[in-house]
Amino acid sequence: MSGTTPWAFLEEYRGKYFTGSWPTLPEVFRISASCYGERPCFTIYEPDRISLTYRESLTLIEAVARWLHAKGIRKGDKVVVTGKNSPEWTVAYLGILFAGATVVPIDYQVKLEEMDALLTICGATTLFVDEEKYTRYIQNPGALKEIISLKKGVGAYIYDLDGPPAALDKAEEEDLAAILFTSGTMGNPKGVMLTHQNLVADCYLAQGAPLKLYCTDVFYALLPLHHAYTMLAVFIETISVGAEVVFGKRMVTKAILKDLKEAKITMLLGVPMLFNKVMAGILRGLKEKGFLVYGIISFLMIISGLIKKVFKVNPGKKIFHAVLEKASLTTVRICICGGGPLAPSVFRKYNQLGIDFVQGYGLTETSPIITLNPIERYKETSVGVTLPQVDMKVLNPDERGIGEIIVKGPMVMKGYYEKPEDTAAVFTPDGYLKTGDLGYMDNEHYLYLTGRTKNIIVTGGGKNVYPEEIENEFQLFDEIEQILVRGFVLDKKMKTEGIEALVYPNLEILKDESGKALAKEQIKQRIDRIIAEVNTRLLSYQKIAKTTILDEPMEMTTTKKIKRDRV
Repeated sequence: MSGTTPWAFLEEYRGKYFTGSWPTLPEVFRISASCYGERPCFTIYEPDRISLTYRESLTLIEAVARWLHAKGIRKGDKVVVTGKNSPEWTVAYLGILFAGATVVPIDYQVKLEEMDALLTICGATTLFVDEEKYTRYIQNPGALKEIISLKKGVGAYIYDLDGPPAALDKAEEEDLAAILFTSGTMGNPKGVMLTHQNLVADCYLAQGAPLKLYCTDVFYALLPLHHAYTMLAVFIETISVGAEVVFGKRMVTKAILKDLKEAKITMLLGVPMLFNKVMAGILRGLKEKGFLVYGIISFLMIISGLIKKVFKVNPGKKIFHAVLEKASLTTVRICICGGGPLAPSVFRKYNQLGIDFVQGYGLTETSPIITLNPIERYKETSVGVTLPQVDMKVLNPDERGIGEIIVKGPMVMKGYYEKPEDTAAVFTPDGYLKTGDLGYMDNEHYLYLTGRTKNIIVTGGGKNVYPEEIENEFQLFDEIEQILVRGFVLDKKMKTEGIEALVYPNLEILKDESGKALAKEQIKQRIDRIIAEVNTRLLSYQKIAKTTILDEPMEMTTTKKIKRDRV
């Protein structure tokens, strides 16, 4: 480990707090608590502001660990935590790890029958759960022996737990830290097994991308913590540098803006849908000022972006202070987008406004981050360069250099829980993880994604079309709430497809001057005009030939990706 790396400071603690190549997650937290004991750690603003310092958090975490030990939980045992983002959620998560056990974070939005199945698969006997499901599991515990509430005033409350002093099972670097069940957008949930080394290595190597983090940073945990992206890029990154994490409860623009302003958020992490909505709101506000003002500001944004990119100077924060103030973004230092592709035009506009915007790429199986766009050397159409210690290749590239992305590195999962055949199928004979994502790399090792192997459309001319590339073209159209591009059969015998767009319109925007909802035919005309406009920018074999307007929104994952298998 070089003295110039963000993780070089760990050498001061080697031998005292840890002995492996990387500390475990409990060791990471103990190091931060020793350095930043009185600094805020876990904070929530709704309904009332409650904040725990690192020292207070450590006391609660150790008490939970002692209680688990007293209940017979040992190394290798699986303990489930499910619920909305909260300080209690993170205390449960870390308490399980401090006890030497494996944490199984489950999406709180899954249906009860799915939840029951996941509890059975992992063999958990202890459950930390939100109030919505607490009563149900108290009444129907099944194989569960202990059920603890993450909400005060509802049954046995997590902060009231404790146990006698005991020699707890100490987690080792190669031990299983977490099992993350992921169904993605295609169903078939698998339990991704991530070790302490996977998560901790990914955390620090991401900071070497470089991504400069400070103990004074305030992260915003808006997306669900059970998801690998928020778990690593918000929760674990926060505790690795002694920063503060603020928990958001609702994906509602008004609530988000309130949190951003009150908490003075500096690190805003989200998915494309969030950043699209915020940018669409900013642009809508500018357009309301009139054509001349909008034209002047747009011109200044272009100049600001050029200065930022060419001269590495950022004038946007001062020039557009009033715009950023209205969007509650004045304190935001860095925005990071993950969980799906972001349109280059959106990426560009945030940078033009003076916000350091980072797009990354990864998947649950890689803990999840494997590429990040450097702040000073970003490329809008790329998802960034590989992290240190990541070995990435393109498998069987076509004439455009596009092939399946395969990867090796310390953040790559141990495998799928109790699924050896699935595990074997996802690795190449020489040990590379097959991501299932298609893309290519340039001569500076920047990665460009084009789509998923499962989603390719083969046209009548034999061309491969990547739906995600087309969907990205619609990200800044307010009139479209959701769009999914897919193939429809043109010739069954030849197995060729045309291109269809399924569109769920934004009914809040599609109104007449009096505020009345437009008729279906008027909505279709507006959407058709947008499709026609985008078609002019697409290659001949990419053009959308069929448009279907939906009456109901398409089902989405908790990270706001459309479940393609449910459409």
